Amino acid sequence: MTKFSKETIHSRFTVDPIHQWLGEEVADYTPLPIRSPFHLLQASPPSPSPSPSPKMAAIQLLPREYGYVVLVLVLYSFLNFWMIGQVGRARKKYKVFYPNLYALESENKDAKIFNCVQRGHQNSLEMMPLFFMLMILGGIGHPCLSASFGLLYVVARFFYFKGYATGLPEKRLTIGKFSFLALLGLMVCTISFGIKLLRD
Repeated sequence: MTKFSKETIHSRFTVDPIHQWLGEEVADYTPLPIRSPFHLLQASPPSPSPSPSPKMAAIQLLPREYGYVVLVLVLYSFLNFWMIGQVGRARKKYKVFYPNLYALESENKDAKIFNCVQRGHQNSLEMMPLFFMLMILGGIGHPCLSASFGLLYVVARFFYFKGYATGLPEKRLTIGKFSFLALLGLMVCTISFGIKLLRD
């Protein structure tokens, strides 16, 4: 039995159409090349690269400088924990126990100073959702500018609390007033980002 290779078939006899009509066969040792079907397996197409996960795709959409926005938000979180500790110390010092949120001046002679400490933290908590929202959204379109305004806000909030904790409420605005300027800047960044989305 004749064995066939992958690239060529050596045929000992081929039939010429004229001689076939005459009923004759002519010996011919010329190899007849054929294209092997195995060539399809020799060069396999490159495997497609795996598609990125939704989490990685979301990260790739954010600008690199957005990392500054994230770090400022973490910094504010540390400030909030510090203020929580200050309120806890004031509770022990002025003997204002849970679940009372504020002290009564009729029952505690140090009620005013404790209430100033508590109010300094409470006001920061009230403003925190607005600050976070403006930072997260405005930071996508203007990461460096938003991070700068955010850092100003964190520093101003620190002095806002320190001034309030003196027991003289008017001191909270000596440097703390700049926190409202920072919020205004963040609003402008967020509005600009919203307009950019509508135009694109």
